[in-house]
Amino acid sequence: MTTSSSIPPLVRLRKICKWFGPVQVLFDVDIDFYPGEIHVLAGENGAGKSTLVRILAGNYPDYSGHIELGGQPVRLTSPRDASALGVAMIYQELSLVTSMSVQDNLFLGQFPCRHFGWINRRQQMLATQRVLENFGLAVEPTRPVGEYPIAVQQMIEIAKAISRQALVIIMDEPTSALSEPECERLFALVDKLKKAGLAVVFITHKLEEMEALGDRITVLRDGRVAGHAIRGHFNAQRIIQWMVGRHLEQHFPPRSTPHPSERLRVESLTVRRGGIGGRPAVRNLSFSVRAGEVLGLAGLQGSGTAWVLRGLFDPTACHTTGRVWLDGKPIHLRFPADAIRHGIGYAPSDRKSAGLIMSMSVAANATITDWHRLTCWGWRKIDREMACAALLADKLRLKAPSLLAEAGHLSGGNQQKVVLAKGIHMQPTVLLLDEPTRGIDVGAKHDIYELIHQWTQEGITIILTTSELPELLALSHRILVLHRGEAVAELTAEEATPEKILEAAMGQRSALPGQVYRGG
Repeated sequence: MTTSSSIPPLVRLRKICKWFGPVQVLFDVDIDFYPGEIHVLAGENGAGKSTLVRILAGNYPDYSGHIELGGQPVRLTSPRDASALGVAMIYQELSLVTSMSVQDNLFLGQFPCRHFGWINRRQQMLATQRVLENFGLAVEPTRPVGEYPIAVQQMIEIAKAISRQALVIIMDEPTSALSEPECERLFALVDKLKKAGLAVVFITHKLEEMEALGDRITVLRDGRVAGHAIRGHFNAQRIIQWMVGRHLEQHFPPRSTPHPSERLRVESLTVRRGGIGGRPAVRNLSFSVRAGEVLGLAGLQGSGTAWVLRGLFDPTACHTTGRVWLDGKPIHLRFPADAIRHGIGYAPSDRKSAGLIMSMSVAANATITDWHRLTCWGWRKIDREMACAALLADKLRLKAPSLLAEAGHLSGGNQQKVVLAKGIHMQPTVLLLDEPTRGIDVGAKHDIYELIHQWTQEGITIILTTSELPELLALSHRILVLHRGEAVAELTAEEATPEKILEAAMGQRSALPGQVYRGG
């Protein structure tokens, strides 16, 4: 690791301030990024991390303060300016055009051209092959990017940045949608970039990633630098205290005791992707959950865990078949409105396309599932809506300039909190949580864990998916493990270990309740 005494920083940021209208979000931020280092930026949602790096990436030209790159003062007025100076940013929401091919995405905006603007396809193909070989990416250059999983798309995004001779790579929550094996592959690539002498700026909420990757950590809180630490001097409790401004005594609350009564029973659930004739994402799945119980769904990417939740909440769109009982009575689910009417709430992981209406206000999004109670003769009662939204925002520690602000203007983690607010506002008896803490900081995660504990004490049944294994183990009363859309193991909280879950997720079956597995 380099140090400030051995080599000058590649990037200096001094007295950086930023306003959104009358609201100041950054206050005199000073920070240095060194070549050959991984610099972790941490902080709660709304602390100013993404705003700071977007200034460096040229997205926000209307900032005050000074930036030096390679010892020279620069003024970054556009992403093109930043790219030309060697700054590349990989956003949490990837910037690839999914309908275009891999090779066209790699050279988007910088196509090799012949005379009169015609693209030199041969030169582009040869350059693409070099880039893919350097990164060990076994992808078809002419295939649309959208046909690849998110982990591969992220590697393509990084390859695109490096191919443009970037000196500084900024990664904003790059692991939020990745499984553990995919994260390990990304970390190996990040280490490779560091060894090549690049300055890597890595935004994450995960303490284990900070400790594993960071040569240096800077924590922001409320738009100000709350603290710095270098490798060898990391202290998890101090970092958390810098982030949230308070001491967290216990990360996970104790599990509540479930009620003996069965709340939800599902039999022979089959969910098809791509239409009625499509390949099943979930096959012939049966399970039951008690009132006040958390059932965790575990599995590798593509195992179908998320499809279980989608299939229950929107059976028609997901081409779901099967039978469902609620509190001992059979119910017929066809559309989300049916699920909501029966007290089944859903918080999807994809907040951008499925969780929120970005152009609507925070208050409207948070209360949209209960508009029949907040309207009169079809007219919205804004005062009621705002009162309900204010209570939800306070409970979830939501940070927003205003409850009337558009949801699309919030940070990713605060958008996720609005998704959760929408799910609990209808006061459900069953809550389907798909990656509920994705993109949420450690303090907010703690709040969500406390809320899950509170909800289960109130008798709410929760079905949970999460890519964070410690979270799954700590919150779940039982864990159902899926492999290729089928249940292969069911483990109680006492039985479950990371090794058992991973073994089952890779296809090693265990006996399920009422079933003896005989192989095959």
